[in-house]
Amino acid sequence: MKNIFKITLTAFLVFTINSFAQNFQGKAYYQTKTTFDMKLDSSRVSIEDQDRIREMMKKRFEKVYELTFNSHESVYKEEEQLEQPGKGGMRMFGGFGSGVTYKNTKSKTFTEEQDLMGKKFLVKDSIEVLNWEFKDESKMIGKHLCFKAVAKKKVASTNFRIRSRRGQKESNEKVKDTLREIEVVAWYTPEIPVSHGPKSYNGLPGLILEVHADKTQIVCTKIVINPKEKTEIKEPTKGEVVTEEEFNEIRFKKFKEMREMYGGNRRGGNGRRIRIGG
Repeated sequence: MKNIFKITLTAFLVFTINSFAQNFQGKAYYQTKTTFDMKLDSSRVSIEDQDRIREMMKKRFEKVYELTFNSHESVYKEEEQLEQPGKGGMRMFGGFGSGVTYKNTKSKTFTEEQDLMGKKFLVKDSIEVLNWEFKDESKMIGKHLCFKAVAKKKVASTNFRIRSRRGQKESNEKVKDTLREIEVVAWYTPEIPVSHGPKSYNGLPGLILEVHADKTQIVCTKIVINPKEKTEIKEPTKGEVVTEEEFNEIRFKKFKEMREMYGGNRRGGNGRRIRIGG
């Protein structure tokens, strides 16, 4: 029954996309939220400061993204916003960030801008194909009827720990980067028959409007079909070109460099311990 459902939806998607005008375009806006584990040394950081840091981190990980798409191309990027007070301080954790992500479902490739501590990279690789399992569940998201699909996905698990107490041993400072498997729950609408979605998610017979993946939630808040002013969908070109595997190796080395940099910085007795776990 589920296979018949999948085949029917896929056939509907192909037929409808082929019937679209060449200038078809849409925009979808997504709100993202990420929860995280953060442990602060209570003997060094007051309760008030702990609350302030947690609130700052919460705002840092709540963002709005814009997905611009046509029948087979899409560009996903963070909405431009003024720098908020307190956000700049979080750059101590990295200057790690992604910019524009371009995907082409026809060539099954993606290109993503990445920034590692001031150096620009261009990650170019094949789109990951998830083995989606279709569920007999539906719900309304805004005005659109959506259906549920689930899949397993391998993600990098990074555990970054900073210790700066006097006399702390290097063995206590750890950076661990391993792959782990998470479950992805997606809700898509065949009413918008394109195989696009937020972030790296795609491959369903309809636009993905909601994603739950580990500690991250992505929800579509607004959709505009055929806006009056069209946006050019183009692939980013600036940065050192690397594959996704090469970029993950470079990122891991940068984490190790940060461990050594912060681990060696022991000034006086104002040590503190901050741990962000994933």
